[in-house]
Parts: sequence; structure tokens; C-alpha cells
Amino acid sequence: MDSVAAAPETTADRPAPWTAAPEDVLSALDTTDDGLDAEEARRRIEEEGPNRLRDIDRRSAWEILWEQFKSLVVLLLVGAMGVSFAFGQTIEGGAIGVVLAINTAIGFFTEWRAVRSMEALQQLGQVTARVRRKGTVDRLPAEYLVPGDVVHLEAGDLVPADLRLLEADRLQIDESPLTGESMPVDKSVEPVEADTPLAERTCMAYRGTAAVEGAGTGVVVATGMETELGAISAMVETAEQGETPLEQKLDRLGRRLVWLTVGVAGAVAGAGLLAGRPLLLMIETGIALAVAAIPEGLPIVATVALAHGMWVMLRRNAFVRRLSAVETLGATTLICTDKTGTLTENQMEARRMVLAGDTVDLDGLSAPVDGQLRAAIEVGVLCNGAELNEDAPNQSTGDPLELALLRLGVDTDRPRSTLLGEQPLARTVEFNRDTNMMATYHEADEGVRVAVKGAPEAVLEACTHVQTASGAEPLSEEERERWVERSEALARDGLRVLALAQKSVDEAEAPPYRDLHLLGLVGLLDPPRRDVRPVIEQCQDAGIRVVMVTGDHPETARSIAEAVGLRGTDGAVAEGADFASIETLDGPERERLLRAAVYARVTPKQKLDLVDLHQASGQVVAMTGDGVNDAPALRSADIGVAMGDRGTDVAREAADMVLRDDAFSSIVAAIRQGRIIFDNIRKFVVYLLSGNVGEILAVGAAATFGFPLPLLPLQILYLNVLNDVFPALALGVGRGTQQSMERPPRDPAESVLTTYHWGLIGGYGLLIAGTVLGAFLAALIGLGMDTPRAVTVSFLTLSISRLLHVFNMRKAGSGWIDNEISRTPYVWGALALCLGLLLVAVYWPPLAAVLSVVPPGLDGWLLIAGASVVPLIGGQAYLGWRGRRGGA
Repeated sequence: MDSVAAAPETTADRPAPWTAAPEDVLSALDTTDDGLDAEEARRRIEEEGPNRLRDIDRRSAWEILWEQFKSLVVLLLVGAMGVSFAFGQTIEGGAIGVVLAINTAIGFFTEWRAVRSMEALQQLGQVTARVRRKGTVDRLPAEYLVPGDVVHLEAGDLVPADLRLLEADRLQIDESPLTGESMPVDKSVEPVEADTPLAERTCMAYRGTAAVEGAGTGVVVATGMETELGAISAMVETAEQGETPLEQKLDRLGRRLVWLTVGVAGAVAGAGLLAGRPLLLMIETGIALAVAAIPEGLPIVATVALAHGMWVMLRRNAFVRRLSAVETLGATTLICTDKTGTLTENQMEARRMVLAGDTVDLDGLSAPVDGQLRAAIEVGVLCNGAELNEDAPNQSTGDPLELALLRLGVDTDRPRSTLLGEQPLARTVEFNRDTNMMATYHEADEGVRVAVKGAPEAVLEACTHVQTASGAEPLSEEERERWVERSEALARDGLRVLALAQKSVDEAEAPPYRDLHLLGLVGLLDPPRRDVRPVIEQCQDAGIRVVMVTGDHPETARSIAEAVGLRGTDGAVAEGADFASIETLDGPERERLLRAAVYARVTPKQKLDLVDLHQASGQVVAMTGDGVNDAPALRSADIGVAMGDRGTDVAREAADMVLRDDAFSSIVAAIRQGRIIFDNIRKFVVYLLSGNVGEILAVGAAATFGFPLPLLPLQILYLNVLNDVFPALALGVGRGTQQSMERPPRDPAESVLTTYHWGLIGGYGLLIAGTVLGAFLAALIGLGMDTPRAVTVSFLTLSISRLLHVFNMRKAGSGWIDNEISRTPYVWGALALCLGLLLVAVYWPPLAAVLSVVPPGLDGWLLIAGASVVPLIGGQAYLGWRGRRGGA
């Protein structure tokens, strides 16, 4: 979350409501503080429309189904199926159709979700409101509100529309879902300047926020899509969510396979026709080559590998909503993270107490305490309006600063209940923005004890003495200035500062803010999460930049950034006001912005602009967020990461991934898994294509040189769909190596297959093709077998050699026996299953008849066994040589 919404433009006939006095706003809206009459309200709702956010179009099931056929590999399978049926190859066509049905079903049911961000936004509007119409207060559905209506707010109410406040009695509003500010905002009726950021417009209440204390009245100034929430809703609609890097890479791979299939099939068929071969034979050969060229298992294996990655991440508290986003995590080069609750605990703590002549570190402080420190802690506990539930902290209520003071009292054996038993409450003077202070009166042995806390400058102004170890001493102007400097020093360290003071009076009616004795200053902080710093260091070691994007004060942001180890935070914090319009920045300013590690006081539009700016510079951006205001940037980022615990529905629906524990470490665990998944995808693509190239070369060479086809189309399909899918699946769900986070991110533009990998595919393909042709010719010529037996030998040689070829997918330099492939139990299960399917294919008559295979005999099996290990031996020799040369 952690950002500040932008101000809507002021219209020519109606000034920005926060700049005008309440009576002027009422006049501009042609209403009074008694509200509209029913007839005028009906007229305005017909003119303005209901107070609802715009509906969005849902993706239908048919649209989701159609998207499953956009992959070029799938289209290739459709084409091959059509050709098979057209030329009477019914069994081949039906088998390809089964492959298509399986892939489509997996993709459809995995991807079946509509983008429900707007629906979640609309849920925020489905509330009721207390509306004053001609002096009578009624409760109405919020959608019937119109500009000019007067609305009452009380603690616990959701704000139903954008309001200009007319009355505010100790009113505090939690604006964190909209602005990112972690503290409730005190409201007043006084106007502010036109350029005041939304988070500081104290006379406004915005739709989707909530009143947490006090009461107030406001006039509706905007409804529906004209509200600040509506403006964010529009940005969610327009934020682009393009293809992920994996989708783009697999699409490019599919295009290459199209040309490979067409080129090889055309060249071989053309050569055969020129050599005078029969047309029907060349058609059969073309179908065989097309089937051989298409990796039928690729869509299924890719989908299952990604789905397995989703399951692994779910166990690490990361729920991935978009299947292809799993791999994109592995390409992440930049993480834009919010502060509150992600890098911090989202719970204020009292960290430092400045007393006269001493500064006390409160971290880990425990009982007993005495003297000045005890008196200061007691004032913080007594002068307090929060309710601390020690048994259920999440059920505690009140200002986070006050809750932190209550926890400090509990830690030092000065809980509020005990203190109130000793010093009963006699009177409370609530916090007021005019005084910036709060006071409570307590019955004590020497009369009445007055406990005061508030803004340092206000409390210091009311103090005449300062409490020292030897007693109360007069507070000189020079000493007062030193206390101001101490307060500023605490603020520079990113702490929120309160001053604590007290006095004794004779009666509870005495004025609270005169002749006070200053006890000290307390600095409070939302502390960094303990697990964040090592995780950020791990990211930086892995070449992943981490930047903070927050709506908080720059000094607070800088302090937290330094505490968690964000690099590049040597005093340089980019503030939202410095880049109000990214489009107008020149080159050096853009570079400075790109280098920043902390962005403070950022609006939702600027957060969206930052995502676009970094993406344009070539980064793959992961963006975290939890508020309504984060939804546009979450949707636009390559990976939107929402908080599952404290996040809004809007943020979760806009994101690609939801963290169930809100922990930054879960993001990094997901990135590691994403890298492993991409490595696995690369392995099984190399595995599949090298085997397919071997098939193409074997069939093409036999057709070119006039030999019988060593492999028939249905045999190739059987191997590609069944035998090869299982080893490829085993590769796709591998656990990876420990070194996956010890290397920089790959180039985002890098293809699934680089030049090196294509060379590897070609080399392995030649080796497999040579082995298959050698076994075929040895059986046909050397052993004098008939064609069906010889074809069976080549069929089984190809199948077994490709099964053993899975061990050639290990990392170069890893152990020959102990490596990431041999340690994967799924690999051994896949080998056993596929060998069993091969025996069924040979010795079960119905299937053997369909595949046109016969038992090879003892001599055939010996030939198959000897030939099948050739690609394995060749591949292991190459990997050993490359490992000695330091290759990966």
C-alpha cells in the first residue's frame, strides 16, 4: 500500500471543496446543512446517476476456452490432426485430438477466473448511510446519495461518498486503504491549500475509508466514478496486463517450430517426389515428419510444471493466481515493495525515551523502572484513550501510538488497569487539533495528578519546568530550544515523537495546559520485520534490486530503508512532489529516479508511472501492495503481489500472487521457485526437442535415401505423447539446486532456448538419429530381419534411448551419479512406467496391431540394449568435458 492518492482537478464552476469554507461549499452545491429535500434528491440522482462504481465486462467461459487455442504449438497440433483426418489417418488424428482435449482441459480449469478487481471495489460501496434530508435523519443505501446530501459519520462507519466535513468532534478516519498512511487522520472543518496532498486534506472524508473515533457531519461533494475511489477504479480498468515473459518466449518458440515443421516436411517431401517416389508415400512421410516435429507433450508438461510450482509456492504461503506468473517470478529483476507490514511489523513500538540528562533505549526494557522514566511511562499509560487486549492483540482498539504506550506500560509492570486502581480517572480532556494535546486527571495522594501528552512543540509551549533527577527546574528559553532540537533529531531517525508532561493541582476543574512539568520525549516506530534484512541481502546477492515505494514521510522511509539494508539510501530519497509528472522529466532526472532506492509520498498515478518507467528500462517488475490505491500498479506490474492478511479485496483481485503471511521472505521464496521452474522448463524443452529432432533426422534421412521409414506416424505419436511426457513431467517438477539464488537474474529478453541450447538440441538430435538409423540398418541388413521387425527395433531403440537421455539433462559439473536428476524420485517412476508401456505396446496384441510392432526376438533385444545406451554415454561424456571447462 503506502501511497497517496492524487487530487482530482478543480472544475471551473466549483472550486476544490477542501479549499473553501463549509458555507461556501454548501452554497456551491445549492444545499444547506439541513440537507436536500426528497424531490431534489430524486432529480439529482437522475442527473448524476447512482453512487456506484462502473460495472466491468466479465470474461465468459467461451472466451477463456478460446484462449487455450492461441498457442502456436496447439495450432500446429490442430493442423496435424486435420491433415491426418483429411488423408484417412483416423487413428493418428484421433490420438492428436486426445492430446488437444487433455491440454485444453488443464489450461481451461487452471486459468478459469475473471478479473474481479472492479467487483471488489464495488463491495466497498454496498453500505448504508445516515443522511439528513430537510432536517430529518434517515438510513439509506449509499447508492442513493447525491452531491449536496448531508451525511452523519460515527466511529465504525464506512465513508459512503467523498465528503466535505461540516462538523468534526474528535473525528479520526483510517485512510490507509486509500492513502497508505498507517495512522488514523484527525479531521477538522478548516479548509486547506489547493495543492494539499490527499493524505493531508484534514477537512475531507473519502469513500472507502472508515471512521475509527469521534463523530462528524459532511456534505457529499462527489459520488460514483467521480470519487477518489472511482478515479482509482478507472486506473485499474485501463492498467495494461500484457503477456508474461514465459508466454512471449513460448510463443516465439512455437513460431520457430512452425517454420521448422513446414521447412523439413516440405524439403523431404519435395526431394522424395523429385526422386520419383509415390505421392501417397510422400504424404505419409510428411505426416510422420509433422508429428515428429511437434512436441505434443510441451503444452501439457508446461502447464503441469507451472501448476506444480503453484502448489509448492502455496506451501510457502504464496498463492499464485495466474499460472504463467509462476515462471515470471524467476525473471524478476526489481521488487517495488511497500513499507508498512511488508518491511515493518505494522505495529508501533516505543523505541526511545529522552529525559533530562539521559536517553533510554526502550527496546527490550523490562520492570522495574523508577524515577523520571517511571513517571514518563505512567503519563503515557494514563493519558490514553486506547484499549489494549493482551490476550487477543488483533482485537485491541485505538490509536496505534497509544497502544504502543500501553504495551510499554505492560512490559514495565505499569499496566493501565493497575495505575487506574491506584490513581482513579477523574476527568478527560480529549485530544484537540487546536491544542495538539490530550490530558487526563487522576486522584492522587497529594491532590489531582494531571497527565498530558501531545505534539512536542505544543507541550513544550505549555511547560514552565522540566523534571530532572534532582527535581523540577525552570525551563529556560535556551533549554526549550534544546528540547526542540532533540525532538527534531528523533524525527530525523524516522521516529514519531510525543512529549510527556504532568503537574499536580487541587481540583479536577483546573485548566490542563498551564504550568506543566516536562518529563521527556518518547520516540515510536513501526519496526522492521526481523526476517527482512537477510532476505534483502539474499536478493541483492542474486542481482535483484529492492526499492521501497511508500506514502509515508521521507525521513521515516529513509530510516526503515537503512535499517533493512536497502542500498542507495545515502540521503537520497525521491519524493512524489519531485516527479509529479514523469512524462516531463529529462534524461538525467529519469536516471536519478531509476537509481533511487526509496520513493516517498507517492500517489497511485505515480506508483503506476514508476512501474511503467522501470519496465521501459528493461526491468521485470514485482510490485507489492495491499490497499485500494495499489490496485492499478499491481495490475500493471509484471508480477503484482498482494497481502493476504491485511490486504483489501481490491488488491488481492488485481494481483498475480497473494501472500498469506504478508512476509517479504515469501516473495523471495517464490522468486527462487520461479527460477527453478524456468530451469526445469528449459530442461524439458531441450529434452523434448532433442528427441524430436532425432526422429525428424532419422525419418528424413531414410526417406531421402530410399530406405523404408524406420518409424511410423502413430509410433512417433505414441512415443511423443506417452513415453516422453512422463520423463518431461519429472523434469518439470524437479526441486532444483541450491545455487538458483546465487546467480544474477537472466536477461528478461533471453529466450527459453538460447543459441547454445539449440546447438545442444541439434547435437543430441544427431546422436539419437544416428543411433536409431544404425540400429534399423543393423537389424534390416546385418541381421536380415523383415521390415516390421526392423521397424520395431528402431521404435524401441528410439524410445529407450530417449528415456535414458533424461540423465543428460543434469547440470554440467554436477556428479555423474549424484545430481539433481538422479535425486528426483519422479524420474525413476517415469522410467519404470514408460518401460512398462513399451512392453505393453509390443506384447499386447490389440495395441501392437495398432502401432504395427512385433516382438523383436532375443537378437533384437540385444541390439536394442546396446544401441540405446549410445546417446547416454555420448551425453555424459560431453557434460563431463564441459564441467571440467567450467560450463554450466
